[in-house]
Amino acid sequence: MRSRYTAYVLRDEAYLLATWHSSTRPARLELRSDETRWIGLDVREVERGGPSDTSGAVTFVARFALGRERHEMREVSTFAREEGRWVYLDGVVARGT
Repeated sequence: MRSRYTAYVLRDEAYLLATWHSSTRPARLELRSDETRWIGLDVREVERGGPSDTSGAVTFVARFALGRERHEMREVSTFAREEGRWVYLDGVVARGT
């Protein structure tokens, strides 16, 4: 989770795609080059995701700025093991964020 956030901060599309589950991975990403400035990440809750689990979920709040306006995005991301490693499966963004 944290490594994917860092990849968004660095706009590392290759890493984001490599850590995305093959069943939900887009062909490409359209990362906003200069518009979004990521400010911070707070992981609020982790469900499952241990050594013997095959799936898990992370609830987080990501803070970012667009121009002078600051925003928060709240999401529950689902992760799954694929070929033995954890990858992002999908996420649900809370309304109003």
